[in-house]
Amino acid sequence: MSAPAPSPLAIVDAEPLPRQEEVLTEAALAFVAELHRRFTPRRDELLARRAERRAEIARTSTLDFLPETAAIRADDSWKVAPAPDALNDRRVEITGPTDRKMTINALNSGARVWLADFEDASAPTWENVVGGQLNLRDAYTRNIDFTDPGSGKSYALKANEELATVVMRPRGWHLNERHLVDADGTPVPGALVDFGLYFFHNAQRLLDLGKGPYFYLPKTESHLEARLWNEVFVFAQEYCGIPQGTVRATVLIETITAAYEMEEILYELREHASGLNAGRWDYLFSIVKNFRDGGAKFVLPDRNAVTMTAPFMRAYTELLVRTCHKRGAHAIGGMAAFIPSRRDAEVNKVAFEKVRADKDREAGDGFDGSWVAHPDLVPIAMESFDKVLGDKPNQKDRLREDVDVKAADLIAVDSLDAKPTYAGLVNAVQVGIRYIEAWLRGLGAVAIFNLMEDAATAEISRSQIWQWINAEVVLDNGEQVTADLAREAAAEELANIRAEIGEEAFAAGNWQQAHDLLLTVSLDEDYADFLTLPAYEQLKG
Repeated sequence: MSAPAPSPLAIVDAEPLPRQEEVLTEAALAFVAELHRRFTPRRDELLARRAERRAEIARTSTLDFLPETAAIRADDSWKVAPAPDALNDRRVEITGPTDRKMTINALNSGARVWLADFEDASAPTWENVVGGQLNLRDAYTRNIDFTDPGSGKSYALKANEELATVVMRPRGWHLNERHLVDADGTPVPGALVDFGLYFFHNAQRLLDLGKGPYFYLPKTESHLEARLWNEVFVFAQEYCGIPQGTVRATVLIETITAAYEMEEILYELREHASGLNAGRWDYLFSIVKNFRDGGAKFVLPDRNAVTMTAPFMRAYTELLVRTCHKRGAHAIGGMAAFIPSRRDAEVNKVAFEKVRADKDREAGDGFDGSWVAHPDLVPIAMESFDKVLGDKPNQKDRLREDVDVKAADLIAVDSLDAKPTYAGLVNAVQVGIRYIEAWLRGLGAVAIFNLMEDAATAEISRSQIWQWINAEVVLDNGEQVTADLAREAAAEELANIRAEIGEEAFAAGNWQQAHDLLLTVSLDEDYADFLTLPAYEQLKG
């Protein structure tokens, strides 16, 4: 371990938290400071490059595979590093934030992997950022338990060999951590805070447990962004005295630009890569964001009408499986977001059948695993993959050479035979307001209408409202979507919520603030790249 210099980072605008000194040690902050010094300038350049690429898409309304990296795609000789034992069987993965109860439940869930989320399922209050780190540390040292103050029910970890393997998801490159700043007052990127604190405190401990520091990388838009992560990994391993190649990263292909660079992304990370994941809502959000000037052919229908069997979504998932298996990487499928009802068995029965059909399709298509949002869905997804995999840890030997996806197939949005509806507009408003209100209270994973929603849900909701207004969409009831129609729907939803929860609860919440923020990001002519950027300015704590 290198001897750390005193950290030039300062903690600002944050109330002291219980046990924060265990996470925010001088040595850990010195490591984060060095990550910031070395890598934030390049991060800033890559964010500027995103804007340039977006302007090019606005001009051309098209995308293609990169001519300058054709040689990488054509070279059949390279593969990613072999998966470590702890990540070789990933047939079911559960996702969720890192609060204390979820940490125990996710590790105990029977899933092979837990995506421990500091990103879309976690509102980045300082308490969540630091507390999540503490909870993971406590889990690895088996110093974690939880008693529900409402029910009195107690939660404790099962035996180590029964616990899920943790794959931690830091924040995306675009988000800063306002509570941690350098000597110039510049905030450290949230990605480097989350990664740095976790890696510094847990890399060796995880190796001692027979696992390792494994990561999900969100919101990646290009292979150059993957290259930056690879440079971070190489430096971190050297700094902390961890063998090179110990880190493993799974990249979420949840932006339309990354879908055209899947092989290059794996190539850049090849000594540290373990797979790619197909993330639905953020992917749709990215299509709307990038092609929002593209006219009627890029207008998406109601979000719930865009299933993974839509032709352009199927092209994306099949290309992902083929790409991963060609390079020896795991292909991880999308989310089953249903939250079982304790009161309505019929709702559960219908939803479970949909989940089963979705997971059967993924397993049949060659995916090596898939996501669920609730422990009750683990057995359903497990059964789908067990039927296909049997005793095999994965099906990377299925090369899917029958798949032939052309560049145009990935953006053939108009191949979907569905149109926007008034009910879809209302749902986007409802989910947007309800999610943002909870996010402003520090909750990132929120059950709304029996679905577990995260920030990606709010992003696709507000993006669709924006797109439908600007494309002058006419709905199924004959009404054109206008700013006034969106305002009417939002006002009606606010009144419905007030009636539903009562005056006292309404006054105690952030409902008006959430309503106003949703309308701001849905109606502003200047489209915000990420809802979470203006929302973070209003987040307390």
